[in-house]
Amino acid sequence: MKVGFLHSLLRKDEKFLLEEFRRREGVELEMIDDRKLEFTIGENGYDYDVVVERSINHSRALHALELFGAAGVPCVNDPAVARVCGDKLLTSLALAKAGVPQPEVRVAFTESSAISAMEKIGYPVVLKPAVGSWGRLLSKVNDRDAAESLLEHKAILGTYHHSIFYMQDYVPKRGRDIRAFVVGDECVAAIYRTSEHWITNTARGAVATNCPVTPELAEISVNAAKAIGGGVVAIDVFETENGLQVNEVNYTMEFKNSITTTGVDIPAKIVDYVIAKGAGDVG
Repeated sequence: MKVGFLHSLLRKDEKFLLEEFRRREGVELEMIDDRKLEFTIGENGYDYDVVVERSINHSRALHALELFGAAGVPCVNDPAVARVCGDKLLTSLALAKAGVPQPEVRVAFTESSAISAMEKIGYPVVLKPAVGSWGRLLSKVNDRDAAESLLEHKAILGTYHHSIFYMQDYVPKRGRDIRAFVVGDECVAAIYRTSEHWITNTARGAVATNCPVTPELAEISVNAAKAIGGGVVAIDVFETENGLQVNEVNYTMEFKNSITTTGVDIPAKIVDYVIAKGAGDVG
């Protein structure tokens, strides 16, 4: 089996995967550096049985997956999954359609309509870019004065990332949230991410500890993964007074801090899935 490994920088996550692929008999691994990659539209001359995507840049990852997919190459994850997960608005729509619990979300396109939406949710409100990762450009908006100031700044900045106002009800997390890892139809592991800051991404300094995969957590995580198209994804989950709620779904999941924390060989489970995808054993 020939596996294409789409990448940019090789972080610890990618190195763990590469080590696992190289341990597997019958797997030929070819590195695909997205900084050197060239495509010709309409040409289908790729001999990969499967491509696994591990790019850091969302736009490169999404478009490369679209192009490989159009050429008939199975990908992990599918282009449609990257398209949905890369846009928080599309993710929220997919979760809502599937009936997966999530915090209240409102979307607006102008400053005045965004103010109206925030006041209907009730302060505090979390203002997020529709496209973004690692907890960047998130704002906890505590009152109307802060809302007016932030929205004015975003409007003047004027880029695509700032032209869509995605607003989410603020959920008090009591210092932690959950990241669950789903591979195929299984929630294989989960961690608590604990921080004194309201943003609990490990990229922002949160501490990872093991979280037991309860039946409730497994169900909502797998349902969220199915809602966006399945594959290999990480689900960010809030513990609320009304039960678990899904915050976000990540399609190029990072797991380096979670292997020893959970005791689960996450790279091996991902590689098993990629090989099964290449063999046509999973959709």
